[in-house]
Amino acid sequence: MRKEVIGAATLYLGDCRDVLPTIGAVDAVVTDPPYGVGFKYATHDDSAEGYDDWCRLWFADCRAITTGPIAISCGIGNLQTWEKADWVLCWNKPNSMGRAMTGWNTWEPVLVYGKIRGVRTHDSFTVSLAPQPDTETHPCPKPVGWAREILHRLTRGADIVLDPFMGSGTTGVAAVQMGRKFIGIERDEGYFDIACRRIEQAQRQADMFIKAST
Repeated sequence: MRKEVIGAATLYLGDCRDVLPTIGAVDAVVTDPPYGVGFKYATHDDSAEGYDDWCRLWFADCRAITTGPIAISCGIGNLQTWEKADWVLCWNKPNSMGRAMTGWNTWEPVLVYGKIRGVRTHDSFTVSLAPQPDTETHPCPKPVGWAREILHRLTRGADIVLDPFMGSGTTGVAAVQMGRKFIGIERDEGYFDIACRRIEQAQRQADMFIKAST
């Protein structure tokens, strides 16, 4: 297991089931796990076989260490996989061209479990998809705005935010930008290195802003 500390962010290269029991309590979980749809990842079998059982295991691990809310981008096709959520946020993505029974899919659910700690506002938000050159080879990164909107609603102050499926580090970038502490876990070394670079850049920009404000 490899560990990198970048300012307020602590990043682990490893399997989340191995890492989660070692990191202590966190205030919130915001994550975008694999969807079990056969997508080709370098180090993960994203097949439907065993997907439900796997999700239950890592979700239980997260619940055991989280004192606040858990937010999961589950994909529309997996809504029935998960236990009943306390609420569902709606991400509107108006320029999406994903397929739907009606033609095109322009929204995604975010399941929320536990009590939220953020601001009182709408339970839907709009963030458009756009090219993100800094995510490099990651096949399906979420926009940073997606993570910022969720963190705005679910967290506050210097909360510790965990993403057990960090990918290219989108949630970590948003957390650092918003003054949160961040713990990220990723098992693919290539994606882990991308996340390190992106979060380091976000931390550098945050530090420059603080210095300019003092």
